[in-house]
Amino acid sequence: MNGFTRYVLRQLVVAMILVTAGLTCIIWLSQSLRFIEMIVNRGLSGGMFVYLTMLLLPNFLVLVLPIALFTVVVFTYSKLISDRELMVMRAAGLSQFALAKPALILAVLVVGLGYLLNLYVVPQSYAKFRSLQWDIRYNYTHILLREGAFNTVTDGITVYVRQRTSDGKLLGILVHDQRDKDHPFTLMAAKGAMVETGEGARVVMFNGNRQAVDKDTNKLSILYFDRYVFDLATTRDAINARYREPRERTLDELFNIGKVDPELHPKEHGKFIIEGHKRLVSPLAALAYTLVGLACLISGGFSRRTQTRQVSLAIAIMVALQGSALGLENLAAKNLSAVPLMYVHAVVPIVLAHFFMTRLQWRRRHAARPKPA
Repeated sequence: MNGFTRYVLRQLVVAMILVTAGLTCIIWLSQSLRFIEMIVNRGLSGGMFVYLTMLLLPNFLVLVLPIALFTVVVFTYSKLISDRELMVMRAAGLSQFALAKPALILAVLVVGLGYLLNLYVVPQSYAKFRSLQWDIRYNYTHILLREGAFNTVTDGITVYVRQRTSDGKLLGILVHDQRDKDHPFTLMAAKGAMVETGEGARVVMFNGNRQAVDKDTNKLSILYFDRYVFDLATTRDAINARYREPRERTLDELFNIGKVDPELHPKEHGKFIIEGHKRLVSPLAALAYTLVGLACLISGGFSRRTQTRQVSLAIAIMVALQGSALGLENLAAKNLSAVPLMYVHAVVPIVLAHFFMTRLQWRRRHAARPKPA
């Protein structure tokens, strides 16, 4: 690795880290707002909130890395052209490949990182995220019911606790259940506790009453009790059965979804199979975007003017490639015979961009040869 390659590669790596971190933080902050409800209504700690959202970072990196790499390559090489550094290197005899080598090295590293994320990290991290999210929603024993506040435990159930002791006892309990819109009722008890059973979380209350209003007669009925068990979960099946999304499945499961999950409807198989092919194809976007940026910037003549036209062309091609990739994924999900088009779409930009650079270099060498007398 010569001095020029090390010099440019160092600039690319530093800029890549900064851009990736910036874009990831923006996406992370925007997506983490969805989980504020879990802190407000379910009493989650700040540490649990951060851990829950951090599990989504690998999903964000898969999307951010190709775009960040393209941005860094275009910006860095545009700056090198404006500072006449590439012009000097070309005059010193460096080939097109030598000029593009630093970006290609980083692109290969990003492609490898993309496959590592897609095949191993993302399925595991997203599966942990979904399991934790499911546990937060349906395993209520760990929820910290805030004292002196109306806690929305789940849709249709609101719990008020006047005081919670250090040993887990609940004092001054009020529970309003309106899951059945036709027969809502309210429970009040002097004390109680939350317990976990094989059928879900329950609140055991002592010395209280159950109040309900008959909609037909508008009469209030009160039932006094010494002990009452209130079930927070809807059904046991709703707690134990969790639908596993394609993103949390391994590659082997995605391509053999019919055997792994025989109860799944055959019409649903398409999105699982497409997810598997997407994991194999999407990392190549980093190499394609890099070559597109290089082809637009270093294949033409180096002008003293800004590279606005070349940069705009590279951005337009990159956006078009992204949009067409999404369209092909949707098409292939409905018709699996279109799956080969996803691989063609990933490989063709790489081949064309490389051909464009090498062909232009061949033409320059051919034009530089002295013509026979």
